[in-house]
Amino acid sequence: MKKIFIALLFVLGSMSIQAQDLVWHKDMTKAIEVSKKENKPLFLFFTGSDWCGWCIRLQKEVFKTPEFVEWASKSVVLVELDFPRKSAQPEEEKRQNAELQQVFAVRGYPTVHFVKAGDLNGKINFEQLGSTGYVAGGPSAWLAVAKPMVERFTPYPAQAPKKVEKKETKKKKSKKS
Repeated sequence: MKKIFIALLFVLGSMSIQAQDLVWHKDMTKAIEVSKKENKPLFLFFTGSDWCGWCIRLQKEVFKTPEFVEWASKSVVLVELDFPRKSAQPEEEKRQNAELQQVFAVRGYPTVHFVKAGDLNGKINFEQLGSTGYVAGGPSAWLAVAKPMVERFTPYPAQAPKKVEKKETKKKKSKKS
């Protein structure tokens, strides 16, 4: 019995540590940079972390599982767009999240959008790959819905290396004889 308890403690501890390895960005600008650098789509999670029961349930049943952690770390750049009622939040983050809520017409929580960030005339443009919310059935059922959306992602164009301009040395004019 003691061995089973220790083994269970070890398994739960490793699951907890693995779930902590995920990076959830809060700054959209930084997340877009990471998305382009790693060539992955953005995973925008609109949540009410301290009041939305379905959001809390989605986190517990899916986002904190080893299956999701493994998939997310390889497939997407995670962005948490939170709308807390009890917790303090920086004004800039509140403003950013409210703007994105309007852009994506989010009407309920939890909502997850999969997008590719682009640039159109100097402004950020999002290519919609799909969206979902809570899906009953745990990580396998949720990922069965999410994976086809992520598969729609087309890689960012390769960044051409910046040309290094060489300073041309002045050539001496040679006199013709």
